[in-house]
Amino acid sequence: MPYKFDFIDGDVVEWTTGAAGAEATRVTDYTPTIYVGVRDGNLDALETLANALRRDPKTVTVDREQWFTDLRSDERSPVLRVDCERIDEVATLAREIRHLHEFGSYAPGTFQLYNVDFSEEFRYCLETGTDPTPATDLTLLELSIGEKPLADRNVAAIELDGDPVAESASAVLDGIADELDRTDPDVIRLNTSQLVPLLYEVAIDLEADWFDLGRLPGYQQLAGESVFESYGMIGHSPARFNLPGRAIIDESNNFLWNKSGLQGLLDLTERSWKPLQESGWASIGNLLTAVQIREAFRHRDVLIPWNKFQPEFRKDVATLHAADRGGFIFDPQVGLFEDVHELDFSSLYPNIMIEYNVSPDTVLCECHPERTVVPELGYNICEERGMIPDVLQPIVEDRDRIKAAIAETDDPERLTRLEERSDALKWILVTCFGYQGYKNSKFGRIEAHEAINAYARNILLSAKETFEAGGWRIIHGIVDSIWLQAVDGEPQTPLDELAAEISEAVGIRLEYEQIYDWICFVPRREQSTGALTKYFGKVRNAKEYKIRGIEIRQRSTPPFIEAVQRELMDVLDRHREPEPVCDRLQVHLSRLRAGDVNPQELVFRKRVSKRLEEYTQGTHTVSALMRYRDHGIEKQPGQDVRYVVVDDDARQPERVRLHFESVDTYDATVYERDLIRAAESIVSPNGWERSDIRRYVEGTRDASLGAYDRHS
Repeated sequence: MPYKFDFIDGDVVEWTTGAAGAEATRVTDYTPTIYVGVRDGNLDALETLANALRRDPKTVTVDREQWFTDLRSDERSPVLRVDCERIDEVATLAREIRHLHEFGSYAPGTFQLYNVDFSEEFRYCLETGTDPTPATDLTLLELSIGEKPLADRNVAAIELDGDPVAESASAVLDGIADELDRTDPDVIRLNTSQLVPLLYEVAIDLEADWFDLGRLPGYQQLAGESVFESYGMIGHSPARFNLPGRAIIDESNNFLWNKSGLQGLLDLTERSWKPLQESGWASIGNLLTAVQIREAFRHRDVLIPWNKFQPEFRKDVATLHAADRGGFIFDPQVGLFEDVHELDFSSLYPNIMIEYNVSPDTVLCECHPERTVVPELGYNICEERGMIPDVLQPIVEDRDRIKAAIAETDDPERLTRLEERSDALKWILVTCFGYQGYKNSKFGRIEAHEAINAYARNILLSAKETFEAGGWRIIHGIVDSIWLQAVDGEPQTPLDELAAEISEAVGIRLEYEQIYDWICFVPRREQSTGALTKYFGKVRNAKEYKIRGIEIRQRSTPPFIEAVQRELMDVLDRHREPEPVCDRLQVHLSRLRAGDVNPQELVFRKRVSKRLEEYTQGTHTVSALMRYRDHGIEKQPGQDVRYVVVDDDARQPERVRLHFESVDTYDATVYERDLIRAAESIVSPNGWERSDIRRYVEGTRDASLGAYDRHS
C-alpha cells in the first residue's frame, strides 16, 4: 500500500515501500471534489450556480447528487458535486462560491459548502478509498542542528543519526547524499524543518545542483509558520515542507512522535487515513476529526460542513444551571496518607459515550423524545446507534487488548511497539470528550458534552456511596480516579467486590489500579485547601513514584531542581517527616550558594507568550528574547526560550545567558528561591510552609551527617 502522496504538475505520485525498495506510481486522472448545498430548498439558486461553475476553468464536472448533509438528517438532500481540475484550486473555488457567486445575488449563507477544508493527502485517500498504512517497516534517517548554527547557516554543525557529518559545507552535502544513496530512507526525521531550505540554499551557493533530499528533485513549502491559541495556551506551528518520495517527521512540530513514537503514529494513520507525514504534524484533535470524517463520509454518506452551522438547543434557566457544570471532583484532603488504594474507571468518558450512546446525532433527538435518560438534565437519547460510539468502541477495545498484551510480553522490542500504540490511543480517548464541547469541532455538540458530564457526576457519586457503605473513605477523587483508605474501626468489604458491584451498576469497568505505601496530596500555594492535580506517592513494590503537578512534572523546571526534588522525595519515603527532608535540602542549598552546581543544570525552559515588543514587564523571558535577537534568532509566540539567570540585578539583557552561550556563573539567590519552592511541595502535606523551611534551614548551619548520604 502507498504511504506517501506527492502532488506534482497536476498529477498524484503514490509511493509504495517493499523488499525491492520504493516504487512510484503516477495517477493522472484524479480530480478532488467539493459539494455545495442550498439553504431552504432554493433549488433555482443551486441550478444557477451549477451553470456558472460549468463554465469555470477550475472545474472538470458539475453534477447533481443526493447526500446526507448532517449527522441528524434522516433524508438525503440535493447537492452539487463539483470536481476540480487541480487540488490546489479547491480552496480558491470554495471562496469564490461563497463570496463571488453568493454576494450580491443571494442572502448570506444561501450556499452551504462541504468537504472543503481537508489536507491534500488525506483528501486523496478519503476520496479514492486508499489506505495509507505502510505495508512494510519504514526506514528512517535523522538530521539535526542546534539553534545557533541554524541561525548562522553553519551546516558543518549538522548531525546525521546523532553523529557529526563533516567539517565543511561541501563535505556535509556529500556525506548526506552518500547516506541517502546507501539507506534510501522512507522517512527523514528532523529536529527542525528549517533544515530543508537551509540545505538547498547551501547547495545552490556551492553549485551542487546534484543534491536532493527527496527521491525526486526539489522540495515544496506547504505552509508558513504560524501562531495559534489552544485551550488558553499560545502555540507555534513551524513552516512545513515536502520532499517528493519521502515523509518528513519534524520533531519541533510533532506532538504524537514525542508522546508515542513511530508505532503510535502508524496506528493513527491506519485509523484516520491521514498519511504518515500529515499525521506527524496534525494535532490529536485533528486526527480524531479525521477518524470521524472517515466514518461519516465513507460509512454513513454524510458530507462534512466547511463551517459548522449548528446552534445550541434552547434551554430553560433551570436546565442551563444544571448543565453548566463539569465532571465531579472530590476536594483532596491535604496530608500524607498511608495504605491508600487507587481505583480508576476504564476510559470513563469514552465509555460513557459508548455505554449510554451519547453522540451529537443522538442527544435530544426528535425521534425518541420520551427517552429522558440523562441524569439531572432530562435530555433524551436516541435508540439508534450514534456515530461517536461507533468511532470510539474499536479504539477502546483495541487499547484494552494492547494493554493486556503489554502485561504479558517480556520482549523489549515488542513492548516498546505496544506501548507506543497504547499511548497514541490514550491521547485520542483523552481528546474525544473535550472535542464534544469545542466550538469548532466538526462533530461536537455542547449538549453531548453536558450529558457526558452529567453521567460522570452520577457515576462518581454512586461509587462514593457504595465505597462508604463498604467501610472505606475517599481521600480524593477526580474525573475517573478515586483514592480510598480504610475507615478505622469499621469492617471493610473487599475492594474487588465493591469494584465489581459498581462496574455492573454503571456498565463501565472500575479497575483496581494500585496500593500506595504512602501518598501526599499537596495544598494550593499559600492556602490550606488541596490542589486538585498535585500529588505524589510511593506505589507499593515499585521503584518509581507516581507524580502529578509538582515541579518535577513542569517543563520549565531546571534539571538541578528536578533532581533535588526527587532526592527530597526519597528522604520523605524513608523518614515520613519534614525535618530530614530539610536537612537534605540544606546540603544542596550550600552547594548552590558555593557555586558548585553546573550552570547547564540550571537552564530554565519557558514558552514565549507574545513577541518581544509586546512585553511590558522586564522578565527573564524578555532578557532571553533580547539575547536571541542579538544572535539573529527571532523567537515567535509559542516557541521556547532556554536560559540561565546569571545576575538578576543586572540590566537587560545581561541578567541571563542562553543555553548555547558560554556560562560559568549563576545567580544563586534566584535558584535558591525556586529550590525552596520545590521543597515546599514535598513537605507542605506535613503542614510545613515556605517560612517554616527557611526558619529551619537558616537555623541549621550544621546539617547532620545523614543529610549527606542519599541512602540514609
